[in-house]
Amino acid sequence: WNKPNPVATLTTTMGVVKVELYMDRVPITASNFIDLAQSGFYNGIHFHRVIPGFMDQFGCPYAKDPNARNAGTGGPEDGTFTNLATGTTETRSNGGNIKDENISKDSNAPGTLSMANTGRPNSGGSQFFLNVNDNSNLDWFSPGQSQHPVFGKVVEGYDICKAISEVPTRNDNPVEPIRMESITIDGI
Repeated sequence: WNKPNPVATLTTTMGVVKVELYMDRVPITASNFIDLAQSGFYNGIHFHRVIPGFMDQFGCPYAKDPNARNAGTGGPEDGTFTNLATGTTETRSNGGNIKDENISKDSNAPGTLSMANTGRPNSGGSQFFLNVNDNSNLDWFSPGQSQHPVFGKVVEGYDICKAISEVPTRNDNPVEPIRMESITIDGI
C-alpha cells in the first residue's frame, strides 16, 4: 500500500467520528472492515457495550435490536473479500471470522480502533472497539490472554467516542440506544 491510508466516517446518532484505517500495516483487517462497511453491514447496528474509561464496542449484527440479549455474539456471514493492498482473496470462516493479523505493534492507546474477538485465536469478524483509555494490556504483543490488533486511529471526533463511553448503561449496554447510521470510506 503506497498511498495515504483510507479514512472511515462513522456517522452515529451521537455524532461523527473519522478514523484512519491502517491499510499500510494490517491490510487484511482493514480490508475486512472496509468490505463490511461498503456492503452496508454496519448500518443500523447499535453500540452494545460501552464502558467509561475503557472502550466502546460495536459491530454485532444481533445489535440491530438495541436490547438483544445475544448482542456481542454475532459476526458476518462466511465468505470472501479482497485484500485491497495486495489484491488477493481473503476468507471469512467459522462464523465470519478472519485470521489474526498480529504484525503491527500499534498499542491499544486512547483513540485507537481495535478488533474485538472471543479470546480465541482467529475469532475476530465484524466487531471492533474504540479505545478511550490506555488499554495496552489488550495488545497482542503484551503478556496475557487478551490479544486485540489495532487497525486504525481516530483523526476526528474523539470527543464523541468519550461521550459514547460515558452514557448511562444497564449491563454495559446504553440505556438510550446509540445507532450507527452509516460508515463510509474515502481514499481507496
